[in-house]
Amino acid sequence: MAQVLVTYKVFPTEVGINLDNLEKSIKKEISPDRIEKEPVGFGLVVLKVSKIIPDKGGLIDSLESKIRSIKGVGEVEVIEVTRTI
Repeated sequence: MAQVLVTYKVFPTEVGINLDNLEKSIKKEISPDRIEKEPVGFGLVVLKVSKIIPDKGGLIDSLESKIRSIKGVGEVEVIEVTRTI
């Protein structure tokens, strides 16, 4: 089965949240392949979370739901889905 690399933009619930703790919680919940911090503006920093998953229906939404359930996560947006080679 083919695999896809899915990248989410994860917004914290508030500007002053400890992103290191949020990053640890995300790592514990979904074991991502990569997490990057990206400044957006006005002090807001989002996390770009990437994970390789099987190309199977419903997994992208399921993973998004897991991320949304983490304390400190405000909004989650899929920004890229790419099939791996």
